[in-house]
Amino acid sequence: MTKTELQKLDDGEPYYFLDEAVAARKARAAKLCQEFNAIPATDPAAQTAKVKEILGSHGERVSVQATFNCDNGQNIHVGEDFLSNYNLTILDIAPVTIGSHVMIGPNVDIYTVNHPLTPSGRRGYLAQAAPVTIGNDVWIGGKVAIMPGVTIGDNVVIASGAVVTKDVPANTLVGGVPAKPIHSLSDD
Repeated sequence: MTKTELQKLDDGEPYYFLDEAVAARKARAAKLCQEFNAIPATDPAAQTAKVKEILGSHGERVSVQATFNCDNGQNIHVGEDFLSNYNLTILDIAPVTIGSHVMIGPNVDIYTVNHPLTPSGRRGYLAQAAPVTIGNDVWIGGKVAIMPGVTIGDNVVIASGAVVTKDVPANTLVGGVPAKPIHSLSDD
């Protein structure tokens, strides 16, 4: 039996990103994000209700500042006491799992999708996704970019402007392009 493009996407295989079902999933998320971003900052209860509608799962305490953009929404799972500052983009083609007590600075991008290195693959409108996992008690500084397939351990601090291309072990401060360990952190 031949897989649909959505099945390929969900299985982490290369898929045709212009497929109608793939595009419909993104269109739903874009509509919900547009609705969220239109809510005045003076109505945090409405913002929280809308972002909880977008997310696949969440803790009770969730605070997301506009603007927020995602590719699916249902693939984003956040724990308790989640806070993100302005201009968060999560390209959640694959699952993005974020633990509890996580703070995200402004202008952060989390990507689960990538495109081929070959011209023929890009001309064929192919993409492939890999999940991102972020542990508990993580602080992500402003203008950080997290690449597909990365796992970030508990009690990690990512310095502003870092580009995270590899897994980050627990209790570590990382920074730079690409991000590298700077020193160990206490877990108390």
